[in-house]
Amino acid sequence: MEMADFPIDITLIQEIIARHGIRHVGAASIRELVSLVTDLEEASGCSFLRMELGVPGFPAAQAGVQAEIEALQSGVASVYPAVRGIPELRREAARFVKAFVDVDVEPRCCLPTTGSTNASFVSFLVAGRRRKQRDTTLFLDPGFPVHKLQLQVLGLRQQSIDIYQHRGSLLRRGLERILSRNNIGALLYSNPNNPSWMCLTEDELRIIAELCTKYDVIALEDLAYLTMDFRQDYSVPFQPPFQPTVARYTNNYMLLISSSKLFSFAGERVGVIAVSSSLYDSRSKDLLGYFNSDVFGHCLGYGAVYAASAGVSHSSQYGLAALLRNASDGNEPMLQQVREYGQRAAVMKRLFLEAGFRLVYAEDDGRPLADGFYFTLSYPGFSGDQLVASLLQFGISAISLARTGSAHPEGIRACVSKMSEADMPELKHRLELFHAHFSRVERV
Repeated sequence: MEMADFPIDITLIQEIIARHGIRHVGAASIRELVSLVTDLEEASGCSFLRMELGVPGFPAAQAGVQAEIEALQSGVASVYPAVRGIPELRREAARFVKAFVDVDVEPRCCLPTTGSTNASFVSFLVAGRRRKQRDTTLFLDPGFPVHKLQLQVLGLRQQSIDIYQHRGSLLRRGLERILSRNNIGALLYSNPNNPSWMCLTEDELRIIAELCTKYDVIALEDLAYLTMDFRQDYSVPFQPPFQPTVARYTNNYMLLISSSKLFSFAGERVGVIAVSSSLYDSRSKDLLGYFNSDVFGHCLGYGAVYAASAGVSHSSQYGLAALLRNASDGNEPMLQQVREYGQRAAVMKRLFLEAGFRLVYAEDDGRPLADGFYFTLSYPGFSGDQLVASLLQFGISAISLARTGSAHPEGIRACVSKMSEADMPELKHRLELFHAHFSRVERV
């Protein structure tokens, strides 16, 4: 890691921010911040410790790469893929869900998407229009900022509830209060949670399921970090314990499954939506105002997926099918590589705490919070936006929790994926400089 003089000139940082047309750095989207920090690295000559983007920190799983190569060599690049996906992927997706989530889903109800972010987008397109008076999606926050942007782009309404303040038995009361208004068409959450890394329990998921059934709301379960609660070993296919899921307790579910983190396959932009057969086959006349069918699954595939992406590239579907097959067959331990994220998080948390930082989300419904892909931090006297800007002066990048719907605007989210063991001494050095500098500065 390259050494640099700190703090970096604040005038230079402000010039780069202004050049990007960003009002203030805390308001920047994740991708805007990525671009800004890249330019700041070039202008300052400092190699940043990058914690702003949740990008895999390992090479892509080779089984998927090899399957893509073979598919391309067989000639699939010249053929449009079917919108509903290749049979191999639908079959392996259903098998994978059974192997690690212990839920039976039909292959015909598994649709490939161009990544989990696209999966949420097309899900919003249909779930938000299934009932005319239910165009609002409820977020169990904090959450992934892009989900909120998607609803904004679609012209659909959104509402949120901070899950950290509604754990256990409090969840039923909080959800019932909102869902009883009958304006919510879907609710979305990630499990494990991005950014806090909290994990909903089976009891909490049962509560969500019961209320989704009672009020006919679709549970959009974002499983971008499927099985990555490392406090439990969910990695053995077809054997308990299994990934906790709402799908055990309701038929009103859509599981959004990503290949990006679990298989480090982010660059191929491929994921899967797994939908219950009863929801997939359900009908609503309100859908006819937007699609050519009143059947939910038909609208999802031939309406939303077709309009948004016209399907997923042939080769990436073959790649993901191979990865899912490999995992379900147990050919190699699925979590063997990504467990290192938890080890990095433990070290990084310690270094931040030693430098005067505090954990924002510090526990998980009375249990110690898991060490995983993300964690959240604050520093006394700083807002989250101020903290993002001030860390840039010491070559460290992260995002503000204010963009995640969190009830804690004083916090930031740190991602561990791009930090290696070799980076830890430099992180310690920069945090010590940060603490020495700002602990002497009176903040309002």
